[in-house]
Amino acid sequence: MNYNNYDYKKARVVPLLNIISKKILIFATFINIHKKLTHKMAKHYLLSALLGLVLVVQVQAQKKASPYDFGKMWTFENPPKEWVKTTYGMDVQDEWFDYVRKSSLRFATWCSASFISENGLIMTNHHCSRDVVTALQKDGENFDKQGFYATTLEEERKAEGLFVEQMIYAVDITSLVKEKTKAAKSDTEEMEMRKKALEEIEKMYKEKEDWKGLRTQVQTFYSGGKFSIYGYKRYSDIRLVWIPELDLGFFGGDPDNFTYPRYNLDATFWRAYDETGKPLNTSANYLKFNKNGAAEGEPVFVVGNPGRTERYRTMSQFTYDRDHRYPLQYKFLKNRNDYLMKKYHAMKNDPAKERESQELLNDIAGIANSMKAFGGIAKGLKDPELFGRKAEMENYIKSKSPGLTYWDDMAKHYEVLNPQGWAMAYLTPNPLRSNIYTVMHDLENYRDLVKNNGDQAKKDKLKVTIMDKVKTFNDQEQKDLFTMFLNEVKEDIYPGDMTLQKVLGKRTVNEYVNYLLKETKFTEDKKVEKFFEKEDKMAKDDDPLLEAAAVFVGKLKEASQLFQSSQPARQALEGKIANQVFKVYGDKLPPDATFTLRISDGTIKGYDYNGTKAPAITTYFGMYDRFYSNKGEFPFSLPARWQNPPMELLKSPFNTVSTNDIIGGNSGSPLINKNREAVGLIFDGNIESLPGNFIFDEEVNRTVSVHAGGIFAALKYIYKADRIVAEID
Repeated sequence: MNYNNYDYKKARVVPLLNIISKKILIFATFINIHKKLTHKMAKHYLLSALLGLVLVVQVQAQKKASPYDFGKMWTFENPPKEWVKTTYGMDVQDEWFDYVRKSSLRFATWCSASFISENGLIMTNHHCSRDVVTALQKDGENFDKQGFYATTLEEERKAEGLFVEQMIYAVDITSLVKEKTKAAKSDTEEMEMRKKALEEIEKMYKEKEDWKGLRTQVQTFYSGGKFSIYGYKRYSDIRLVWIPELDLGFFGGDPDNFTYPRYNLDATFWRAYDETGKPLNTSANYLKFNKNGAAEGEPVFVVGNPGRTERYRTMSQFTYDRDHRYPLQYKFLKNRNDYLMKKYHAMKNDPAKERESQELLNDIAGIANSMKAFGGIAKGLKDPELFGRKAEMENYIKSKSPGLTYWDDMAKHYEVLNPQGWAMAYLTPNPLRSNIYTVMHDLENYRDLVKNNGDQAKKDKLKVTIMDKVKTFNDQEQKDLFTMFLNEVKEDIYPGDMTLQKVLGKRTVNEYVNYLLKETKFTEDKKVEKFFEKEDKMAKDDDPLLEAAAVFVGKLKEASQLFQSSQPARQALEGKIANQVFKVYGDKLPPDATFTLRISDGTIKGYDYNGTKAPAITTYFGMYDRFYSNKGEFPFSLPARWQNPPMELLKSPFNTVSTNDIIGGNSGSPLINKNREAVGLIFDGNIESLPGNFIFDEEVNRTVSVHAGGIFAALKYIYKADRIVAEID
């Protein structure tokens, strides 16, 4: 591959070379002209020159862009048979891929899972199951503190509404779609014809005899370069078999989240039942559980449903993401995380607030998880090497596309959209921006319903929502969140934008908050009732809350309209750009993740970190070190039955890392070996993997799994789950 057109590294190397050449020239001049140059001075200049040379070598040695920066999330309708054969010496054919596809599952609408016995036993994560199992608790039970294990088949508990889906068929329909859209004379016409074609093709497959009863899903890849249709079989009788305590499933909590080495039993077992109420017969497709796991260097595969990646975006789009989208999302989450943590610490030792503090901690955990994810993406986008590799690849594709201006055309759109980035990030209604702010949106929606003679039932429902929220306006937390929101807007509003000034006038943020809550009628129930009684006067009401609502909501509508109006053109450009990548590499590169089933290859492999080396496999010894080193305080606490472990448990493998490509949605995916055996359970990635939203870096990205041996040891030595041990062993 030729990257000569790329001048990003040249921009860094040339100045260094100039500095070095000058240093060497000075050194030579001093040697030749000033014979009395001291040894110390000579040494200084020589070392300076040598240091510069080392820097050049380092820059030149930085990793170049690779086609696999786009990742290794392969689709099953186009499995990487040649890649696997070339890379790992495994001559696997369609039967192998079909088997692991049907052995793997989508867990509800948010995670992945797999069958691991011939009797419908399902393996997924604790964090995928936790919200579901709460409803299964009986009086006096607390699964967070006690865990749960069904000692008999009859004790397995059905979760109403829970389902898993098995991908029965995966078919490439690109040729059909292309045939039906070949007569299109414009981008807009092609998109309209494509939508109709996909509907017709989906209907055709639904009517096929062997597809009846399946849920179908059509999927677009490479922004229109490829199309597929999937057929899923749904199982709706899903029963809980085993879940460990929260201390184990969430061990390390936020401090250890996205880190490695790791010590986490993030695992849960369920079972699927058939229509007759018997355990589902899955003998045709299940992953045999291998408690020995996989050794370092061994090839392994992740089969699951990665949620979303954006690796085919252009540099102008990545620049928008870097400067606006992700840093502002991160800031929003970090500010709320810090605020709620202070609130938690103020109540955590109050026995009367134990339940409230636990619920708050759950909220904080969700915010902290998203905060780390967005922060990792934002940091990656600001990494010169990672960002440079995306530029390098784009320039390479452009060099293979002479005369095409797609990238410049996209950049022109973002010249218009960049000034709206702050509004898109901050002005959407969110409870964490306070009820004061969300009511502004509710009131504008109500006034729109009145103006357009909207449905009375919608107005009544919205009125109830508003009446409930306004009662909280003077709560300190609501005032704090609203003040925080206004300060964020003040700090990040686009230069020259007068939106905030229109609201504040000459007041400071704190002065405005006090003024608003003092002057608005929406803090008094009787005045609020009168407001709703006089719909004919709503449009001209000059209440300061309504005035602010008109400004903020109006600005959000303006920004949203600019994004929406250019969306068809941007989508068309994305398709053309992705097609240029497609022309260069064909379908040898996987498409972006879409929460559809994929297979990712890799090897069990540790990595260098923090001046040392992270081992490929950790043991339970490490968990107890974390427990004692942190004085047994949450999130490093352990239940009583875990505090006298047998040596057999301590020596058992616990977590493991591999070079597979994953993203959110892969949680619960099985880690399998070449023999189609489950050797681990995916639950996280390391901190270096967070930029994976836009680039995959196999050198430092790691998938973190619960080792199969770690699950087995816990079941055997702690939970005494003999029935399940026998089923999977």
